[in-house]
Amino acid sequence: MGSPISDTAVSLPTPRLRPFISQYAGFRVSGVPPGLHFGIPSSDIDLIISLARPIDVVQMPNSAQPPSTFTALVSGLQDGPAIVRQGSDVFGLHIFIKPLGVRAILGIASAEISSLVLNLSDIWGNRAADLIEMLLGADTWQERFAILDRVFVSKLSPTSPRPEISWAWERLAKTHGAVPVQQLADEIGYSRRHFTERFREAVGVVPKLAARIFRFERACRLIAEKRLNLAHVAIVCGYYDQAHLTREWYAFAGCTPKGWITRELPFLQDYELGGRDNECDELESVHQPFV
Repeated sequence: MGSPISDTAVSLPTPRLRPFISQYAGFRVSGVPPGLHFGIPSSDIDLIISLARPIDVVQMPNSAQPPSTFTALVSGLQDGPAIVRQGSDVFGLHIFIKPLGVRAILGIASAEISSLVLNLSDIWGNRAADLIEMLLGADTWQERFAILDRVFVSKLSPTSPRPEISWAWERLAKTHGAVPVQQLADEIGYSRRHFTERFREAVGVVPKLAARIFRFERACRLIAEKRLNLAHVAIVCGYYDQAHLTREWYAFAGCTPKGWITRELPFLQDYELGGRDNECDELESVHQPFV
C-alpha cells in the first residue's frame, strides 16, 4: 500500500456561531491501513458526520452502551476512549461544539449526553438526514462549511449559562486544568459541593474531570508538536510524575503514551488534537527524544 492521500480543511464557523462552536474540520483520507482507531476524550462535544461508509464504533467509552454504527454521531464529554473500526478510506466532517454551547446548537444540555454516543437523528429527527443529504450534494469544503453555517444558524437558540460557570470553564481552559477545584469554588464564592453540582449541570462533567481532560489534551499536543520526552511532559503538564501520566493515558487513550505515539500519532490530523498550547513559547526550543 502506498502513502495515504489526505485532503483536509479547517474553518471557523460564521461569527454568530463562534460563541458555541470552536471550529469545523473536513477530512478525506484514502490509503490508510485498515484497523482500530482509538478516539480520545476532548474538551469539545464532537459531532462527526460520515459522507462515506458508516462510523463503526466497536467499543463505547461508556461500557453500558452497546457497539453501534452511525452516519452522524454526537459524542458527549467522555472519560475514556471510543474504539472505532476504520477502513482505508474515510470522508466526512467534524464539528467541535463547546460544552456550554450545546443547548444553543443541538437543543439539549451537555449533561444530557455526557458519557454517551448518540445518533444525531436521536436529537434532531429527520432534520439530521436532511443535513447529510445537503452535504452529500456539495462539491467543496467551502460549500459544506457554508451548509453547516446555514443549518446551525437556522436552528440557533442562544442561551446564557451562569457567568460564574463560564468563567470557571475558561479558567480551566487557559490554565490547562492547573487550577485546583477548591480554589475555583473559593474565587466564585461557592462551596466546593455547590460549585461541583452547578458545573456538572452546565458542562456535563464535574470540574475535576474537566481539569484532567484539559491536562491530557495539553500533554497530547506537547508530544505531537514539540516532541518532548515523557518525563518533561509530565512535569510541564502538572502530573505528579511519569507514572501518573501513564495511568491517565491508560484511562483516556486505552494504552501507554508510547503505545499512543506508535499507534495513533502517525495518523492524527492536527485539528484532532485539542488543548492547543499557546502559553509555553519557552518550550519551543526544547526537542528531546521520546523515553
